[in-house]
Amino acid sequence: MNNDMYVSPLSERYASKEMKYIFSPDMKFGTWRKLWIALAETEMELGLSQDGKPVITQEQIDELKSHADDINYDVAKAWEKKVRHDVMSHVHAYGEQCPKAAGIIHLGATSCYVGDNTDIIVMTEALKLVKKKLVNVIDLLGKEAMQYKDLPMLAFTHFQPAQPTTLGKRITLWAQEFTYDLEDLDYVLSNMKLLGCKGTTGTQASFKELFNDDDEVIDKIDPMIAKKMGFEKCVAVSGQTYSRKIDTRVLNVLAGIAASATKMSNDIRLLQHLKEVEEPFEKNQIGSSAMAYKRNPMRSERIASLSRYVLVDALNPAITSATQWFERTLDDSANKRLSVPEGFLAIDGILDLCINVVDGLKVYDKVITKHLMAELPFMATENIMMDAVKNGGDRQELHEKIRQLSMKAGAHVKEEGLENNLLDLIAEDPEFNLSREELEKTMDPAKYVGRSPLQTERFVREIIDPIREANKDLLGVTAEINV
Repeated sequence: MNNDMYVSPLSERYASKEMKYIFSPDMKFGTWRKLWIALAETEMELGLSQDGKPVITQEQIDELKSHADDINYDVAKAWEKKVRHDVMSHVHAYGEQCPKAAGIIHLGATSCYVGDNTDIIVMTEALKLVKKKLVNVIDLLGKEAMQYKDLPMLAFTHFQPAQPTTLGKRITLWAQEFTYDLEDLDYVLSNMKLLGCKGTTGTQASFKELFNDDDEVIDKIDPMIAKKMGFEKCVAVSGQTYSRKIDTRVLNVLAGIAASATKMSNDIRLLQHLKEVEEPFEKNQIGSSAMAYKRNPMRSERIASLSRYVLVDALNPAITSATQWFERTLDDSANKRLSVPEGFLAIDGILDLCINVVDGLKVYDKVITKHLMAELPFMATENIMMDAVKNGGDRQELHEKIRQLSMKAGAHVKEEGLENNLLDLIAEDPEFNLSREELEKTMDPAKYVGRSPLQTERFVREIIDPIREANKDLLGVTAEINV
């Protein structure tokens, strides 16, 4: 590592080896060569000829294939310094390794044939890796939800104590956000199409010349290239490039995942403040350089931090798509080189963190119960009132009485810093005609969580289990956190 040169933190600290390879020079330029081979093979198979003789031979194809992977980067770099064109520098470099085929490399194509088709292939592979990790986040959340489906805890609206839920039910809320993202990802992934080989303005004019205006033959070029590259289709029409709206769709999927991850990580950070739930904390981990006792939620904070980057990054392809002039302008290129790879590297790091946090989540059920029981008397007042009415009390009078006692107990807690004494106040009031023991019977938290356990079971069974079954080959991912 050169310590005197900037290195992207996304590559150095956050993204996995798998994602970094997908956006590596080897992947990019190796795919260029595969595309050149696919084009040459297609032209040969469609009978491209001149004066009755084939323009491309099997010998040339074999020569191209023999050097598909041993890219001579030094030669390409020297050519680029000379011609100032990345595609032509690699055409020349490939040609030096394949002298017999040098004259037919890139025949009928423009730079976007390799550049844009490779971008689609790379984004498709990156989406597959994102899907794999996303499915594992959903799977782990499903397991956690079932484990804690019956554990009552305080729910919050406006971050104020509200009617209880269960931890399992709350976890399903996180999981549901990610299932929406998976639906979006599957849709975009299933609709990824290659550019094909459409020429400088998308008209395929060069192939009209090469194949003597034979539209029936020319119609076969794109489907044949797509099949060779593992795709079902190419886009129906294009300018010089595929529509940059495709990049917008892809980055919007990443932004959706980032939003879901932020929602979950923020909840975990708040719960860790309450000491109810805690993210993994390693034996020798230091929470603060000054305060040795601290256990900061640094992984959840990093999820939120990286997610913020992805949410903002999604604006880049949207603006690029909106500002492309006619058949193309080059103001997309530098932006794409940054926004697309770094968006994927960031979401890759986010999902690894999500897997790590959910898989190692620590739950402090005693603290959860303590906090719930401190607030439960307020939430049980309707049940207490009903019991008092059964004992002969007047509902309207009891309602006003219990309101007054609740205010008094609230002041006892907030102004004097003492324990909630609402049950004692009610037991001491003869109008309620209820003993302390009878009131204690209303303090079973399970009575106040509604259908949370059932909703959790149904969500896992009806939503998560089908996702598991459909993606069973993707399950079992563990995540390594670098820092």
